[in-house]
Amino acid sequence: MYLTRDEEKALNGEFGEAVKKAMELLVALGEVLGADRLIEVKSVHISGVSYRNIGDAGLEFLEDLVNLGAKVKVKATVNPAGMDLRRWRDMRISKPFAKKQLMVVRCFSKMGVENTFTCTPYLASNKPLAGDHVAWAESSAVVFANSVLGARTNRESGFSALASALTGKTPFYGLHIDSLREPTLHVKLNFKPTNASEYSLLGYMVGMKADEVISVDAEVVKVPTDYLKAFSAGLATAGRVAMFRSDQRAREKISIDYQDFKRLKEQIWLREEDIDYAFIGCPHTSITELEEVAILLKDRKVKDDVALWIFTSRHTYRKAVRKGIVQVIEKSGAKVFKDTCMVVSPLDEMGIRNVVVNSAKAYHYIKNSFPNIKAYFADLKTLIAAVVESG
Repeated sequence: MYLTRDEEKALNGEFGEAVKKAMELLVALGEVLGADRLIEVKSVHISGVSYRNIGDAGLEFLEDLVNLGAKVKVKATVNPAGMDLRRWRDMRISKPFAKKQLMVVRCFSKMGVENTFTCTPYLASNKPLAGDHVAWAESSAVVFANSVLGARTNRESGFSALASALTGKTPFYGLHIDSLREPTLHVKLNFKPTNASEYSLLGYMVGMKADEVISVDAEVVKVPTDYLKAFSAGLATAGRVAMFRSDQRAREKISIDYQDFKRLKEQIWLREEDIDYAFIGCPHTSITELEEVAILLKDRKVKDDVALWIFTSRHTYRKAVRKGIVQVIEKSGAKVFKDTCMVVSPLDEMGIRNVVVNSAKAYHYIKNSFPNIKAYFADLKTLIAAVVESG
């Protein structure tokens, strides 16, 4: 791999031990993946923020970097933590977990990372322009960045994204290269989903069958941003997809029939069972989605034996408070949390038995990460109707 003089200096430790470790990781990664050089990135988005995901080993790694003087060189934002950083007691988070989570947060802050704590950085302070090279680790945001924003990023790990933040570099391979952004598969539909939840489920179906770059019919993706956000998350959850395009240049084609879609939907759809919890916000809800939730909950009351939690970013939360949206939602008995989401929280410590979500991504991760919890899927209106008092 060709390295510039400054990159060689970084690799030799002339810019500090933290930068050296980061450069070693990126060079090793680039050599394995066939990159001929490193390129500069405009921004980074880092995953591996929840203490539930990284544990003591991850915390120790971050503390070591801080002690080595690690500082980010480009705009860097972070994924959700394992709890609302202010209202963690309302989430029934234990004190030991909260203590460790706050230690993780302090490490990122000391390195100069922006405290965004969201899986939708493009709705907060990190929205790259078309053609920008970035290094993002959150899989749903990667798909959105490549497909909707026209930025260029591979599906980074939390470690490689952090290394890019400390160096401002990433290996030049994969979706940074024009020829590798061409679709390998075209997905033909004979139907069009009607809401964000259905787009989430469609993405999940397609992701099971597809490779890294796919194409879909243009009319499928001429929809509101929230639908594309949900579609991106579904695609990334089930497989390796990192980008979709609205053209038909792919030689290989598959069709997804409505009956197949309906069959999957019915398999995971909400049953007539007692629901303990209902979760909305995977990916984090936008201001438009919070407004929709507020409309559905206005003058309604959440059942006493059910917890309805909505997750969003602190950026969107502040907007929603100013507009009175959070107040309407919480008047119903629901709670709006920020900085976290259900799939990176310690749900197994909360005594949850049955949960309903309006996201295929949330369904997938709860089902596979928490075997003692029964997960169900529903669209937003059905979910809310199931947890509010009748009449």
